[in-house]
Amino acid sequence: MAALICGSLAFDTIMTFEGRFAEQILPDQLHILNVSFLVPQLRRDFGGCAGNIAYSLKLLGGEPLPMAMLGNDGGDYLKRLQNLGISTRHVGLAQDTYTAQAMIMTDRDNNQITAFHPGAMMQAHSQRIDAGMGARLAIIAPDGRDAMLEHAAQCHAAGIPFVFDPGQGLPMFNGDELAAFVAQASWITVNDYEGKMLCERTGWSLETLSRKVRGLVVTLGGEGCEVWTDGAKTLVPPVAPAAVVDPTGCGDAWRGALLYGLEQGWPLEQCAQLGNRVGALKIAQRGPQNYQLDFDPQ
Repeated sequence: MAALICGSLAFDTIMTFEGRFAEQILPDQLHILNVSFLVPQLRRDFGGCAGNIAYSLKLLGGEPLPMAMLGNDGGDYLKRLQNLGISTRHVGLAQDTYTAQAMIMTDRDNNQITAFHPGAMMQAHSQRIDAGMGARLAIIAPDGRDAMLEHAAQCHAAGIPFVFDPGQGLPMFNGDELAAFVAQASWITVNDYEGKMLCERTGWSLETLSRKVRGLVVTLGGEGCEVWTDGAKTLVPPVAPAAVVDPTGCGDAWRGALLYGLEQGWPLEQCAQLGNRVGALKIAQRGPQNYQLDFDPQ
């Protein structure tokens, strides 16, 4: 059965700054910040959390079912998904706005500055989830605020277990709203920074959060990830990449692997191991959807 992927579809404009942001931004001048970065390399990629996660899951042999919105410039993205064999029956087209756009600048230390225009993503709540969709599980990834709230509630009402993956959308929600997400979710995934914010806003520790769901994962970039189950933490070591080229989309690649493992009924630690391996493949390639598998996920 399919894995429902609720999140954004976006075009990523990715720029490479060959210096370091820290050398260009003066801490004592932040109140009058006015900087310009020369970016000799620029490209446009297909991106967005739903698209990136669906790409990863499809590559691994899973059945992604993205639920997302494209704008009036989204025809090429729709064709790409179809050419990849990814279902588009729950991908809507909004004719009155652009597809979401992310402008991402990466420095030589892989730090990133991102500007994001939500566009059609803000209409994602117009799509509804029900038990008849044939989804075995789901993920609530960064999307429009209303869509994240409503899709989580709809998954819960339909009895579809889901991963709560707030990502960069986490700051949109207060403690009570985040607590409601946790109460409805089966799993939680956050990076280290998001994990600290989630704990701060809910007033719960990672240990406490992990007792409220089937499992919690905190990704740590190049240091691997922490898997929390029923209050106990296990460190899953990283996989060394062949090269560190572009971190854009690594977290989404990891989450596609997580969904694949959960579809297979694997324990969370095994899912995380696969996620680390796929993340290492992605970081060695430019763009969030340009890597290929070089191993059998089974």
